[in-house]
Amino acid sequence: MAEPASPGELKEAPLVEHLEELRSRILKALLFWALGAAVAYTYRVPLLAWLKVPLDRAAQQNHTVVNLIVLDITEPFITALRVAVFGGLVIALPFIVYQLWAFVAPGLYPHERRLAAPFILVAGLSFAVGTAFAYYILLPFAVPFLLGFLGNVVTPQISIGRYIGQILTYMTVMGLLFEMPVLAYFLARLGILSSRFLAQNWRIAVVAVVALAALITPTVDVINLTLVSVPLLLLYWIAVIVARIGERTYRRSEASRADAD
Repeated sequence: MAEPASPGELKEAPLVEHLEELRSRILKALLFWALGAAVAYTYRVPLLAWLKVPLDRAAQQNHTVVNLIVLDITEPFITALRVAVFGGLVIALPFIVYQLWAFVAPGLYPHERRLAAPFILVAGLSFAVGTAFAYYILLPFAVPFLLGFLGNVVTPQISIGRYIGQILTYMTVMGLLFEMPVLAYFLARLGILSSRFLAQNWRIAVVAVVALAALITPTVDVINLTLVSVPLLLLYWIAVIVARIGERTYRRSEASRADAD
């Protein structure tokens, strides 16, 4: 006859199961990312041309000629991989978000699990809007400013690896920052974050946003700093609002659970 499991073993088993589930979800997310990167890699040439558009427009505005150069024989391949990784993230983001949702879904009520589709959709759209903001609003102001900083004194010879790396960094960071309202709702829904805490610390948020905008912004002028700071502050207050909505859902869930007990 088998001996009953000890309390320590009973506690350890769920933890091991959760860790295995987390490992499985992370591997699936990475797999989707790799598949998306493979798809993006096949379109690396048109994607590179699309990412080069802000530089071409800046050259026209400054009436200069800009040459993208390579500094070593591996730079074109590494640059193509960077583009593929970024494109793969954009393609696979809904699947990655789904893996996150699937990991926490067992702890939710059935009516809360129905929020999976809206959550995934909004998360994907938020990242897309953030990258579009960087590409269509931030970069058209920043790139001409940087390119024409010394006027026609110099002829730009820009490394394609560094240029693409900087562009993708700005787009990725802005895409992730635009996930702030989604994350705020998610944390409030779990009872981890409160809208009151966010509202009461708005002054700290302003300082943090301006400092973050200064790090993100490729220039130090007031115009570009404002272009980044204002949308981030709006996102912060949107996060406060959606966190309040998440709190209400959390309270209703807790009340339902208390009634059931």
